[in-house]
Amino acid sequence: MAFEGLSEKLQKALKNLTGKGKLTEADVKASMREVRMALLEADVNYAVAKEFIKNVTDKCIGQEVLSSLTPAQQVIKVVNEEMTALMGGTVSKLTWSSSVPTIYMLCGLQGAGKTTMAAKLAGYLMKQGKKPMLAACDIYRPAAIKQLQVVGEQIGAMVYEKGTQDPVKTAKEAVEQARYYGRDVLIIDTAGRLHIDVELMDELARIRETVHPQEILLVVDAMTGQDAVNVATTFNEKLGIDGVILTKLDGDTRGGAALSVRQVTGKPIKFSGIGEKLNAIEPFYPDRMASRILGMGDVMTLLEQTSEAFTEQEADNMAERMAKGQLNLEDFLSQLQNMKKMGGLRSLLEKLPGVNLQGVEVDEDAMKKPEAIIRSMTPRERKNPGILNGSRRKRIAAGSGTTVQDVNQLIRRFEQARDMTKQMASPGSRRQMMRMMKKMPKQ
Repeated sequence: MAFEGLSEKLQKALKNLTGKGKLTEADVKASMREVRMALLEADVNYAVAKEFIKNVTDKCIGQEVLSSLTPAQQVIKVVNEEMTALMGGTVSKLTWSSSVPTIYMLCGLQGAGKTTMAAKLAGYLMKQGKKPMLAACDIYRPAAIKQLQVVGEQIGAMVYEKGTQDPVKTAKEAVEQARYYGRDVLIIDTAGRLHIDVELMDELARIRETVHPQEILLVVDAMTGQDAVNVATTFNEKLGIDGVILTKLDGDTRGGAALSVRQVTGKPIKFSGIGEKLNAIEPFYPDRMASRILGMGDVMTLLEQTSEAFTEQEADNMAERMAKGQLNLEDFLSQLQNMKKMGGLRSLLEKLPGVNLQGVEVDEDAMKKPEAIIRSMTPRERKNPGILNGSRRKRIAAGSGTTVQDVNQLIRRFEQARDMTKQMASPGSRRQMMRMMKKMPKQ
């Protein structure tokens, strides 16, 4: 879980305040000492942590907070605001060139995930109606070009490669090819090294001077913590980056990179990688990330993911069927598949306000058994669960590698869920939610 260690310690430090009806300056300072230790243990840059604590403390010991009816909530509010500001305040969007194609140059150390991120970014932009092309300019890492071709094919994006010829020449030719084929975005995957060296920076500088990218995006591994911040600082000094993309954020339990990189480099975090799949990329929202860290959930991202997983027509049809109690196992299977698209069960629960998953093991494989059982049914059985007699259930259990008890349990839970949704469903509720989604700003 992203930020699990930091989140747990911060929430514990702030929880100590909630049981007090009135706060003193000493209470605030004691709590801030714990917050400071939590930040340092999360590998947050020392200077950043020190400045953060100073800002929060100065605001929290003011009369407006200490004399309020809910001082603990006011402190949490200040922490949330300062953490949001620390990570950039607002989402930083990609900028676009006035001429075609808009060129984004990805750089970073070897192993940070540049090649996969190039495809993720291309896929993300394709959802925005763009037509990206990928350029393979990493001629040193074995199979780097082949990897880009494979991930490019998976998302349906064109890939330009010229083998091991000079990467600068390849980048220049890629721009011409993008124009020729009417591609409005060119994403250049550059070479990395195990460490920063003069040769790497010289090659990147030559590509920059040749193709004049709209943005240079540095891809860094969030799990390296403070090292990621040091890498970002060096690349910015040597090359001049425009933004940062954090990969493996879903595996970073500390959070030091996300909380430090903006403050240290002055460059915004534009995207984060949140999984291995090629659709596991999302814009970096400082306010939403701060809310997640403090255990406040992230309803906006959850709504956006829901709107992507369901079309408005599907949502309306589902709401109508729920209200009439007509849901069947085909619907249930569809729900399981959509949950996968939205990042899995734990990802959904993390975004719900008030849900504390610290120390809780969420079994993502728990959804595999119901899916196997339903897929072992005939289309008629899925649409009419009432016909599932003993012999049919025995056949389904054998076909899915489960037991008859497992099949019985699934049917029983499905019937309970169907009855519950019928009671909860009300006309227009789904339409109201879809209207809320439509009003959300588009990326």
